[in-house]
Amino acid sequence: MATQNPTLRRIAARIVGHSIRLFARLTTAVRADWKGIEPVPRQRVYFANHVSNGDMPMIWSVLPPALRRQTRPVAAADYWLKTPLRAFIGPEVFNCVLIDRRPEVDDKPMDKIIAAIDEGASLIIFPEGNRNMGDDPLLPFKAGLYNIGRLRPDVDLVPTWVANLNNIMPKGEVVPLPLICTVTFGTPIHVGSDEEKDAFLARAAQALLDARPEDRE
Repeated sequence: MATQNPTLRRIAARIVGHSIRLFARLTTAVRADWKGIEPVPRQRVYFANHVSNGDMPMIWSVLPPALRRQTRPVAAADYWLKTPLRAFIGPEVFNCVLIDRRPEVDDKPMDKIIAAIDEGASLIIFPEGNRNMGDDPLLPFKAGLYNIGRLRPDVDLVPTWVANLNNIMPKGEVVPLPLICTVTFGTPIHVGSDEEKDAFLARAAQALLDARPEDRE
């Protein structure tokens, strides 16, 4: 997006955001299932399974406007800054907390994440770290979710299961298949006062699996 006028960029971001939500609903009939929580304005970290680059837009699209405005996805800078279009959509449409994953860069990702929480944002994160391209339902979780829960224990950690998206957009396909995508929000969890990292991450992974629809993928 070439314009540098802040007002025009905000208008363009709203138009693009609306277009993304409309596209998601038209192509996948994406819907939210508030299984363990209510869609109320409360600060949360939505932690989700990750099988596609469409996971984050699907979660973002089904949030009610009041929640969507306060929710920031945590995302990879190398992906969202790769092209001018992504560099507009990531920071300005989704308002991403961008993390530089290059090993030679000390980007202090947890500092950025905690700063966003302290500013009042809710977050969308993918604790597996990378897209799951295998047969297991989840990859092992990274430590970030535990660190967030330990540093900000009052923030709800909400397991969020994105169902069917790997079938709607199989690897190598360009046109989405006409299947219904469901985003299920489960029961919030918190890090126990004396809970060890590995024990919590195992519990968090099980909470996410428990959020899957009854007709398992």
